[in-house]
Amino acid sequence: MKKILRLIKIYIVIMNNSLDKDLFNFRHLWVLRFFRVFFPSLWFRSTKLSRGERIKNTFEELGPIFVKLGQTISTRKDLLPADIAEELVKLQDKVKPFSGEEAKKIIESALGDKVENIFEDFDINCLASASVAQVHPAKLHGNDVIIKVLRPNIEKLITKDINLMYFIAKAIDNFWEESKRLKPIEIVAEYEKVIFGELDLIKEASNANLLKRNHAKSSYLYVPDIYWDYTRENVLVMERIFGIQISDTEELKKNNINIKRLAEKGVEIFFTQVFQHNFFHADMHPGNIFVSYDTPEDPKYCAVDFGIMGSLSESDQKYLALNFQAFFQRDYKKVAELHVDSGWVGENTRVDEFENSIRSVCEPIFEKPLKEISFGNLLLRLFSVARQYDMNVQPQLVLLQKTLLNIEGLGRDLYPDLDLWVTAKPFFEKWAKDNTSISAILKKISKSSPKFINEISELPETLTMFRKKINQSEVHEEINSLRSEIKNSKFKNTILLVILFIMILFEINQ
Repeated sequence: MKKILRLIKIYIVIMNNSLDKDLFNFRHLWVLRFFRVFFPSLWFRSTKLSRGERIKNTFEELGPIFVKLGQTISTRKDLLPADIAEELVKLQDKVKPFSGEEAKKIIESALGDKVENIFEDFDINCLASASVAQVHPAKLHGNDVIIKVLRPNIEKLITKDINLMYFIAKAIDNFWEESKRLKPIEIVAEYEKVIFGELDLIKEASNANLLKRNHAKSSYLYVPDIYWDYTRENVLVMERIFGIQISDTEELKKNNINIKRLAEKGVEIFFTQVFQHNFFHADMHPGNIFVSYDTPEDPKYCAVDFGIMGSLSESDQKYLALNFQAFFQRDYKKVAELHVDSGWVGENTRVDEFENSIRSVCEPIFEKPLKEISFGNLLLRLFSVARQYDMNVQPQLVLLQKTLLNIEGLGRDLYPDLDLWVTAKPFFEKWAKDNTSISAILKKISKSSPKFINEISELPETLTMFRKKINQSEVHEEINSLRSEIKNSKFKNTILLVILFIMILFEINQ
């Protein structure tokens, strides 16, 4: 019943903001207008606000999950009408705040003392407000800090919307043939994990610390310090960043920031985090990115909000890197083979047919200069082609795809002539060198050798125990168990790898 009521609310909010003209002009959706007769409040609607304002208001009224969706959409100004993009940008840090007095009570409850006793100065007015939390400026031990406070009852609100998403996803799974390929339930599960990760500010602080260590020697990215003694699950205190918001192009120009280098660095940071650190900031919308006033010719990013971070499995990382390389080399056969090998398309897919389909989509695009190619448009076209080959949406890659689109939108917004491939190519080459060369393979074997040696060292003890049991009644069970273990190949593979390792060492010493 709660789900139905939530669906009704979504309908009312959409219709109340007069979005039916913008959203429901499709052939199969006109019937939704009919239901207005059951809601008198919708009979007399004002359309004084612009289309962009009405869409922004709709996201805000529907709650944090929809605000987060609006934030993601706002980064794709190249795909949105200007009036809509301009309004959706406001969702990045201009969400309607909750009461400063309420925020103060939350802080005092979390830290166990009056705000006045902890902080030398505290601004009751928030500095910025987002979908999940808002921040207040303060002073602590003479240092400028910000206090991030979770919205009250935010977990309950998100839980309701997540449950609704599951309800819709299950309905899609039951009634739409395409659902097996799209995996709607798995996607919701992945998003649930991400959004609830934002509700633990201790986890966010830990993410910030790891990101800071990864970029400790970097001239590209600065991560603020965390004040751990004053950080709890619903309150986070960290160093305040004074910089230029990345979307404020006028201020960037006024401070003589090298825009071209800034755009390139943004792409470089992303690929460094994905293919070197395997730990990337997955919420890089303009509200979370600032630029330091220092060294304008060699600009430095300053990141905030570390609630959403991502990482990839070794196999996903491998297939992504190889796909990117093959794609930009226009090696469509390789792209098709990689999709089949990875299991991303049906196992019965004919490589030659899939290759031709990919070529038909990509070749017209590559007639343009690389700097004019939009990843967003390309993904949409490939997605439509892949339907005939039972291509599955990979839930574990959704976060990375979203981040890549954010980066592309951000980079092109800063510098329209940004050539994504020229910037990214060195990272793929380095990845290939670090992961596919003979020396890389030898390093992996050498790194794993202690485990193999340890397993070998335990063999005499294992054999002794087995010998003691030889006269016992359970000997047949032990033999059968050993046979089963060998059949499972784990033990056999370990021995083979040890032999391989010894052979390689022998060859090196020759």
